[in-house]
Amino acid sequence: MTHLADIARHLDIRLGHADIPDYDRALNGLQLSNTGDVRQVAAAVDFSLPTVRHAIAAHATLLIVHHGMFWSEPQPIVATRYERLQLAITHDLAVYSSHLPLDRHPELGNNALLARRLGLVPDAGFGRFRGIDIGVAGSADLTTAELLHRTRTFAEPFGSHVIASPFAPERRTRRWGVLTGAGASSDTLREAQEQGIDTLVVGEGPHHTGVEAEERGLAVIYAGHYATETLGVQALAAELEQAFALPWSFVHAPTGL
Repeated sequence: MTHLADIARHLDIRLGHADIPDYDRALNGLQLSNTGDVRQVAAAVDFSLPTVRHAIAAHATLLIVHHGMFWSEPQPIVATRYERLQLAITHDLAVYSSHLPLDRHPELGNNALLARRLGLVPDAGFGRFRGIDIGVAGSADLTTAELLHRTRTFAEPFGSHVIASPFAPERRTRRWGVLTGAGASSDTLREAQEQGIDTLVVGEGPHHTGVEAEERGLAVIYAGHYATETLGVQALAAELEQAFALPWSFVHAPTGL
């Protein structure tokens, strides 16, 4: 068994939580304590009632998530919010969350790992947020159709229906950007155009980004918010296995988005 405080300290330092900005209520780090010892780790994209139940069934005493317990204004702890918290406390399940620090980490991060899965090699950052790059970018020379195929091969097993904005069959991708999660927006499309990026791989984006992409001469591949953010939490759990000899499992709870 390993003490929870040692694990949290290790992850905080490894992820650089003290130095990386995030949304105001993300609350990166240890979000829910337990009695102190960790014997088994579960990793999941989201903190939810099904995720908590599956982590407990796997005998986990630490749940690592990307989307944590807190996002909106303070709300009453009733109904589902009460049930998932009550279950976690009753079964001594601690919760640790990392959002943007995990997205941008060069080794354990969602963006770097997704690029690697797609056979892409980053050489720059992309996706500015409060002065730092969350995503990655790089050069390539392949058809956009091939990149779409690689993305589907990766994402569809996670329940995603991968789609892309319109592009010609012969179109080639020579400069790409990867920004997982809700990566497509007017700002990121404009940033891509300014950086000479011709193809973006993102998790999701609003309808208008498909329209804007074609107008800007970009192709956007929408791989699914959930699928594109499965890699980082698994990498964190594997990190704990290596550092502390802790067994771990992945809780697959797809949203279809």
